[in-house]
Amino acid sequence: MPLNDTIVIIGLGEAGVAAALELRACGHEGAITMVGAETEAPYERPPLSKAFLLEPTMPPTPIGGAAGLEAAGIAVHRGCTALRLARPSKQVICADGTSHHYDKVLIATGARARRLRLPGSNDVPVHYLRSVDDAIALRGILSPPARIGIIGAGFIGLELAASARKLGCEVAVFELAPRILARAVPEDLAHLIAQRHISEGVNLMTGVALTDVARTGSALQVTLADGRVFAFDHLIAGVGAEPETQLAADAGLAITNGIEVDERLQTSDPAIFAAGDCCAFLHGRYDNQRLRLESWRHAQAQGRHAAHSMAGETAPFTALPWFWSDQYDLHLQICGLNMHKAQQVRRGSPGEGLILFDLDAAGRLVCASGLGTISKIGRDMRIAEMLVERAAIIDPAVLADSGRPLKALLRT
Repeated sequence: MPLNDTIVIIGLGEAGVAAALELRACGHEGAITMVGAETEAPYERPPLSKAFLLEPTMPPTPIGGAAGLEAAGIAVHRGCTALRLARPSKQVICADGTSHHYDKVLIATGARARRLRLPGSNDVPVHYLRSVDDAIALRGILSPPARIGIIGAGFIGLELAASARKLGCEVAVFELAPRILARAVPEDLAHLIAQRHISEGVNLMTGVALTDVARTGSALQVTLADGRVFAFDHLIAGVGAEPETQLAADAGLAITNGIEVDERLQTSDPAIFAAGDCCAFLHGRYDNQRLRLESWRHAQAQGRHAAHSMAGETAPFTALPWFWSDQYDLHLQICGLNMHKAQQVRRGSPGEGLILFDLDAAGRLVCASGLGTISKIGRDMRIAEMLVERAAIIDPAVLADSGRPLKALLRT
């Protein structure tokens, strides 16, 4: 393992910090420099749509802690945007005029909020959520009796809808797809989440197309394809995210819905690696398909793996995908991907906590999705994750029997 390479990490998010700290933990003694455009110390993003909005004095939750990075001898340059990767001279050129030499570089630039592309959307104020500055702006508008229109019923849109309702705002959510969370969440669980939003007073509309947004007097007006018109005090768009790939593209690296990396998270340039939301990687668990995943724990796991790869290790990245969301008191967890699903098994009920297990044609567990309060599903989902990790083969009748502890299945 090389212990003295000079390493530059571009990005101050979960993947970048995890990589920096893991390098030190595995014995790397060379210089580690982190550069990033944000002026805040590295912070966690998941609370921004939830607790950070609900508690107006809550500061950003630090990643690793500034003291942890400093104690590890990691130089952090905030407000320092990387403009160019000069590959021949192995330099990261930054907007403040500085340059940083590297032996290895990790691109961990994350993703940006996808902008609304509708007639009028550039002429009216539309809020997005990706950074702490975005969340601070949302704090300023989410107070009763504000009328909030949210475009997009993905995780961000729905988490913001739940927070806005808790704060007493009037909320409507518009979703183009026939149902909410269609890309990531099983239909039965998505239906339960939708019903909860409706019971909390959210005007949740699916299968609706927006034709334009406009300002009318002091209100912001949304027009649907069926002719209906809605007026709001504020609009928020949660229409997905786009990977930050411009730096890599300008350096001549391959881009396919993210920076292309191999199973070790290495790009076509052996000195350059990428991790987190910005990269599209090969995953052996899923037929070596190229995937790009947006998840707090996934970014953390990839950052750590990239550290070992930069240090010379050759193991492939095979971590199980894992997603979560909190809305009201509902906690959603998903481990694995159901792309090989041949059968689905239900365990529990909406009231006591519901877990859906997906099995492939050979009867192996490939995915588990749980919804309920954290106290009711948290323990079983930890066990479910271990079973999916092992691709365990379990009698569906046993899986469905909520009277039989899942923990016992770990021993079979």
